[in-house]
Amino acid sequence: MSKHTSEADVAFIQALAELLNKNELTELSVKREYGEDDSLEVRVVKQANVVTVAAAAPAYAAAPAAAVAAPAAAAAAPAAPEDPAQHPGAVTSPMVGTCYLASEPGAAPFVTIGATVAEGQTVLIIEAMKTMNQIPAPRAGTVKRILVEDGTPVEYGAPLLIIE
Repeated sequence: MSKHTSEADVAFIQALAELLNKNELTELSVKREYGEDDSLEVRVVKQANVVTVAAAAPAYAAAPAAAVAAPAAAAAAPAAPEDPAQHPGAVTSPMVGTCYLASEPGAAPFVTIGATVAEGQTVLIIEAMKTMNQIPAPRAGTVKRILVEDGTPVEYGAPLLIIE
């Protein structure tokens, strides 16, 4: 176990996010070594006015790394105080791939903000390994936010949209 505190890691990540914004960078990746088999890897990416922070440290369990990432994301993007992935109505990506909001280019999107959806209704498609995977609504409700743009890459667990 390392002798550094998670508070120091949070301050470090916040400083990286500020550096990203101050210098108008789109991506910043840093590996911080604390000792043998103890490090913190941080990648801060800015996309469409949203800063995503991914932190991984081999010496930590998964929960502390997630706890470190959440405050930095909130501090870096004051316009969005909550993490969309933590929202109870968040629909997250079940896989890595490319997200499409319509069945084909030029077609109407599956859903729009304010649309009412039924449980099981297709809300978007994720292309993975040349296979189009329909993503169903996990619950009935109203689409409050669409968090991805058509044709953007998504990672496993990334928030796609909010249904309330």
